[in-house]
Amino acid sequence: MAYLNENYLKLQAGYLFPEVARRVREFCEAHPEGAKRLIRCGIGDVTEPLPTAAIEAMKRAIDELGHRESFRGYGPEQGYEFLRSTIAQRDYRDRNIDIADDEIFISDGSKNDCGYILDILGAQNKVAVPDPVYPVYVDTNVMAGHTGPARKDGSYEGIYYLPCKAENNFVPEPPNERLDLVYLCFPNNPTGAVASRAQLTRWVDYAHEHDALLLFDAAYEAYISDPEIPHSIFEIPGALACAIELRSFSKNGGFTGVRCGFTVMPKSVLARTHDGRRLPLHPLWQRRWSTKSNSVAYPGQRGAEALYSAEGRKQVHALIDHYMGNAKVLRDAAGDAGLEAFGGVNAPYIWVKTPDGLTSWEMFDRMLRELNVVITPGAGFGAQGEGYFRISAFNSRENAEEVARRFKTLQ
Repeated sequence: MAYLNENYLKLQAGYLFPEVARRVREFCEAHPEGAKRLIRCGIGDVTEPLPTAAIEAMKRAIDELGHRESFRGYGPEQGYEFLRSTIAQRDYRDRNIDIADDEIFISDGSKNDCGYILDILGAQNKVAVPDPVYPVYVDTNVMAGHTGPARKDGSYEGIYYLPCKAENNFVPEPPNERLDLVYLCFPNNPTGAVASRAQLTRWVDYAHEHDALLLFDAAYEAYISDPEIPHSIFEIPGALACAIELRSFSKNGGFTGVRCGFTVMPKSVLARTHDGRRLPLHPLWQRRWSTKSNSVAYPGQRGAEALYSAEGRKQVHALIDHYMGNAKVLRDAAGDAGLEAFGGVNAPYIWVKTPDGLTSWEMFDRMLRELNVVITPGAGFGAQGEGYFRISAFNSRENAEEVARRFKTLQ
């Protein structure tokens, strides 16, 4: 009989969003009328149609596959050059960030890359995550055997948690002790917080001082409207030697179902071996993709490329304006209901403090029962998330306005 990976047995009852789905399903079965009124503001899934530029590009790509002379089979494992070069130029070199085309690696999404990156990093690294945290950062390290068992509060031995509270505007400060791998996410999921240039500079300085690696998740960078807030960790001097950046087309181009994102792996990022050598991660990451992947479907990559066209950019901006309009409606509604709300300005998430000492799951059940609205309980994002809940702005304007009306009836 084959042996299983016992690290999976350390995982908590279930990934957050399947647990949310289970409770919603049980509510709908028990309350058919409530089910008809249900509005989902929980999972951060987009709702609006794809940009027309992307649709047309994908249709043309599919037509190409229908003719022998333009048919394509296996593509480059690291992604097609037409997309890698467009990303490197438009997202980085146009902003005076020196990223080469071959430092861009196309993937099926930044969530996936959060786990894939552990393939080339050692199990002995001391890992730090923000708290509250996107659960994938923690769970993938558990699966890879980088942690000890779970504690009663849901945290894991072997992971260093960086507290993110209202007192520090949900942006963690570098600790005094040495860490090897630090996950950062800005604009943040779930809190909607953003990090200033000075705050990110402190993290880059920390990484150089302690020889640490920063894993920077910038999946929501397109939602930044404040010109003083960096869109990329590589805007910070010195970051090209100590950071890897993850990005996605899911939240700017609506590609949650299409699946396309990318990782920026600078050739200047090094990691150490047991015998003290310092080697670049770039060749390992390229080898990982060459062995384990055949990249992303050609039509999806053509669709992603089209998002950078003049029309594509206009359509992406329109999508972001729509969702951020929802965020304002929902944040204002929470405030009008007497709730303390954060985020929702440079990010599509509103982070709300629960009233009257309710736990976050109690607030989840209350919102579901009284308002027929699905939110995400903060406890699912870590111990520091207890006492908060997340509202997603990914919805129709009609639904956002209806949720705002229902907030007025919250007792």
